[in-house]
Order: sequence, then structure tokens, then C-alpha cells
Amino acid sequence: MSEFDDETRVDAEELLELVIAVFERCGMSQADASLLADSLVDADLGGTHSHGVLRVPEYAEKLTTEGVNPTAKPEVVREGPSFVIVDGRNSMGQIGTALAMRRVIDKAAKTGIAAGAIRGSNHCGAMAYFTRMALPHDMIGIATTNALPTMAPWGGAERLLGINPIAISVPAGKMSPIVYDAAFSGSSHGKIRIYQQKGLRIPEGWVIDREGQPTTDPMAAVDGLLAPIGGFKGAGLAMIMGILSSILSGASYGTELGSIEEGPTPGEDGHFVAAIHVPSFEDIERFKSRVDAAIQQIHDCRLAPGFDQVYAPGDLEAIRRAEYSAQGIPLNRVTLADVRETVERLGVDVNAYEWL
Repeated sequence: MSEFDDETRVDAEELLELVIAVFERCGMSQADASLLADSLVDADLGGTHSHGVLRVPEYAEKLTTEGVNPTAKPEVVREGPSFVIVDGRNSMGQIGTALAMRRVIDKAAKTGIAAGAIRGSNHCGAMAYFTRMALPHDMIGIATTNALPTMAPWGGAERLLGINPIAISVPAGKMSPIVYDAAFSGSSHGKIRIYQQKGLRIPEGWVIDREGQPTTDPMAAVDGLLAPIGGFKGAGLAMIMGILSSILSGASYGTELGSIEEGPTPGEDGHFVAAIHVPSFEDIERFKSRVDAAIQQIHDCRLAPGFDQVYAPGDLEAIRRAEYSAQGIPLNRVTLADVRETVERLGVDVNAYEWL
């Protein structure tokens, strides 16, 4: 049963097949369309619907009318034994970031640690998608990205900072790996869109209005500012992630990227990835055993009032991934209607998808 009455359970494989067809119709190669679609469906499987197929209409517009090149091929423009710089050539962000992460993983296996900077890019979705690529190689994955300025510096009331999320994945042994992926704001615009679609009030602490006052009104949130987590600490970390993901690579930073009203300038996004080869630092089995113990310690923690379980980062996503893989991904009617409109506009056959 879905959490909300207006949700429909959708088979992940069918959803992936449809989204691949959408992006192929936008002009992408089968390989690039598959990667891009997989990143969105993967986000939905983990319950991160703000970066899931809700983005299909937006991405289709980027690829067909808003200047992103569907056939662009990202290129390595500079590299050394432990670093790589990738120019996305105005491709979707997932394509160049995946290329950079694969190169970084190869290099870290030889040097112990490696990093990659990406420029000439666009929106790249949920960052955990890339950090989890490192896990099968006994590596810790790290990724961050710039974002349109939607947040004010601490004490300000002007959109100068992106929420610039960071993701980190850490391999474990018997436990699910630690997977952390979060922005330095109380929430993201994508998540606020989900609350708007469901007609729900926004939780306190997520947004301030244009005058700098807290609000839970989803309509006021659209014109307002996202609030940083931890006050000045979150705002400061967002600025640092922006520097890592944009100024380091030569991509656009902050207001150079565009505005929430007018959207980003195509091909100006930047990202940053890194991989740490654990066996270069520590015996891998001992490392994984100690990570397991750290996770178990979290699970065994004495509960605060009102809680029935303590979770480590990535636990809830792993639980959802198992449930949604077996029972289908819950998608709300607005998301499905928006996807259907895009599918029909592009002339993709929908007859095989009864849920749409």
C-alpha cells in the first residue's frame, strides 16, 4: 500500500524502459539515455523522489529546447596519476560525472586516492549515484556539485548560494554500506515540489520567505529562500562545496550559473568527485568489520522519546530499495501526469504501460 492515496506502484524495470525511450527520442544515444534514465529511476528506488522521474519533463526540455546537447561527448582535457579534469561539452551532468568517477576509480586503485573535476556540464541528479560506483572496488566515494543560487548566506536575505550537496559512500561488510547524500539546506526545491504536489505544508526550518522570515507555506517557498542547515555552518559548507565543484574546474559559481527564475545557463555546471582506495590505507576486512561495528552501535543506541529505531546513513534508502524493487516504486498522480504529457509530446508509445 502506498503512503498516499494518490500514489501508484510502478515496476522499476518498466519505468526504466519508458524513461530510456524518452531520452532516446530526445536525441541521446542508447548508452547515454540508459545512464541518464537509470540515475533517475535509481533515485526513486531509494525514495529520493526529488531527483527521480519527476525530473523527466525538465530534462526533456533541457535536451530539446533549452540548449543542452543530447549528443555531446564529454572529454578528458587534463589528467595525471591521481587527478582528472573532464569537460562535459554541454552534455547532461550524469554523463560527464560518470566518466570522471570511472577514471577516478581506476586511478585510485593505483595511487590510493584520486579526484576529478567536471566543467561544461548540466544538472547531474542525485550525487549518491556516483559515490556508490566506488563501493564494489572497496573504495570510499565522494561527490559534490554546484547548484543554482537558492539560499542566502547566514544573516542575508538574497539568493547567493547554491545548496551544493555532498554525497559520501563507505563500504561495509555484513551491513548495508553507509551512503550519505544531502544538501546544505533544510531541503531542496525538488522536495518542495513533492510537497506542493501532495498539498502538504513544508516542515519548519526548510524555507524562509523573501523577507527572511520562516514559513511552511509551499507557495511562499517558491518565491523565498532555502534555509541553510546549522545556520552559518551550513551556509559556509555550501560555499566551500561550490568552490570545489565549480571554481576548481573553471565552471560557473553561484550567481554566474543563472537564477531560479530564468534557469541555469546550459553547459556551465560543475561537479567534483573523489575516490579513496581503502586497502591502500588499511586491511579491507578489518576496515569493513569496524564499519559494521560502528553501524551496529548506531542501531543499538538507546532511543529518544518518540523514536522506535535509530538508522545509520543509507539504512532507510536500502530498506526502500528492497521494498520498491519487490512491490513497485510509488509515484504520485502529478508526477505520472507530467511524465505522460512529456511521453505523448515526444511521440513515445505508451500502450504497454497501463500505469501511465
